[in-house]
Amino acid sequence: MPDRTILVKLWVVSLLWGGNYVASAYMLRDFSPIFLSFARLVVMSLFLISVAIINGSIRKPTIREWGLLLMAGITGTLINQLFYFTGLQGSTAGNAALIIALSPIATTLLSRLFLKEIITGQKLAGAIVALIGVVCIVVFGGKQLGISHCDVYLLAAMLGMSVSLLFIRKLTAAMTSYEVTIYSTVIGTILMSPAVAVEALNGNLHASHQVLTWLLLVCVAVIGQGLAGFWWNQGIAAAGASMSAMFMNIPPFIAIIVGHFVLGDPILLAQLGGGALILFGVAITNMRRRPRGPEAGLGVKGA
Repeated sequence: MPDRTILVKLWVVSLLWGGNYVASAYMLRDFSPIFLSFARLVVMSLFLISVAIINGSIRKPTIREWGLLLMAGITGTLINQLFYFTGLQGSTAGNAALIIALSPIATTLLSRLFLKEIITGQKLAGAIVALIGVVCIVVFGGKQLGISHCDVYLLAAMLGMSVSLLFIRKLTAAMTSYEVTIYSTVIGTILMSPAVAVEALNGNLHASHQVLTWLLLVCVAVIGQGLAGFWWNQGIAAAGASMSAMFMNIPPFIAIIVGHFVLGDPILLAQLGGGALILFGVAITNMRRRPRGPEAGLGVKGA
């Protein structure tokens, strides 16, 4: 049984990641989506760089690793964040959290497609159940019946994250997840700059004039993303991948409940039913009969 402190940290990470969706939706009332994404990434990058300088333990990647880091930054930071905030602007925090929760399933299917990994009947069954859950949310969980283009954007954000995990899996064979996170986040932040420029040139860029909103942005980037990511990695190392994975089922429902009371988002039956199917599908996919060796780490981070 892992130390109680580790379990507390995993609970806190779950609460923070669930709250991140609500905080992001709240800030979109005062920020344009691309600028909000860029501002949060800049703060997070500065935090990660500061940690790297203090620790002095980050190494320079090889040429091949730079290529993989570039792809991880494009898919996991640039594409993921652009579509996430654009989609969240017209959807709900609950829908965003539930759709992003499909990422482990999507990664499994993409691993079969591109890495030729074997998918067992158990994993396939879990994927089908989870996909049915997403269909319920996308079709019946919006403000009106039908497929919302914003939920489609959220699906694109989820796919970006899932593809990035394939590159991260290759990178962590020689680099630490800590190093990969720093490099890929900074690269993605730099690549986001042209998108912000385009938003400004089109006259669509706007930012909050409230100090408290900017403070919330900094807290989400530093605590909700940066610090929570470090605690998540500690939890995986101490508690193991299987136990840590159970805590990933918590953020979507935190987002639904907090979003209801803070943002006034309705709690829909389609969200609850679809969310239950997604999380059940993820649980089936990750279920292990008898682990024969050390557990592998999970490369998952909150949006």
